[in-house]
Amino acid sequence: MNQQNLEQVISLIDAVNSEDPNKEIVENKQWPKESLYSLRMSEMLMRFKADAHELLKIAVHGQHIQRWKSPRSDYPMGKQGYHQWRTNLYTFHAESVASLMAEVGYDEIALARVKKAVGKKAIKTNPDSQLVEDIASLVFIEYYMLDFTKKFSEYSEEKWIGIITKTWHKMSAEAHEFVLAGKIVLPAPLQGLIHKALS
Repeated sequence: MNQQNLEQVISLIDAVNSEDPNKEIVENKQWPKESLYSLRMSEMLMRFKADAHELLKIAVHGQHIQRWKSPRSDYPMGKQGYHQWRTNLYTFHAESVASLMAEVGYDEIALARVKKAVGKKAIKTNPDSQLVEDIASLVFIEYYMLDFTKKFSEYSEEKWIGIITKTWHKMSAEAHEFVLAGKIVLPAPLQGLIHKALS
């Protein structure tokens, strides 16, 4: 395919994500939450792996496509309900992105590759899935971890160290090097806790 097809798919993803009823304000500008997230994902990909294949640019940009349509509250509480939600969510995102790709003429091979990456299939053996996981983890650390800690302020330091360590283990050695080289912004209030977890 070519740059035009890539741009068309990105525009389609942006169009559907702009419908997100959940809003976030950054620097006095209001964003649909998933529009902002997809922008941050793509920007992080450019910082981390600027020469990524066009299909991976699509996978990264569309990783959270229309997430508000499948809320956690639709599933039972507890670990089993959480895992069921996550599994169905990955499938929903993968199918949604593939549908938009098909609209602009991508073939079945391309659709299958992106669906596998967005669905996070075989993360540790599929480089595409690992890249999506790396970018999602880097974006979480830089932009969302601080708010996450505020939301669950009752968690103990030990629990937070466990969460940070779990995120770290999801990432590749290349992503580890990216963080340790200071190429992402660690939230200032959490820097001590992050360094403690990583040590």
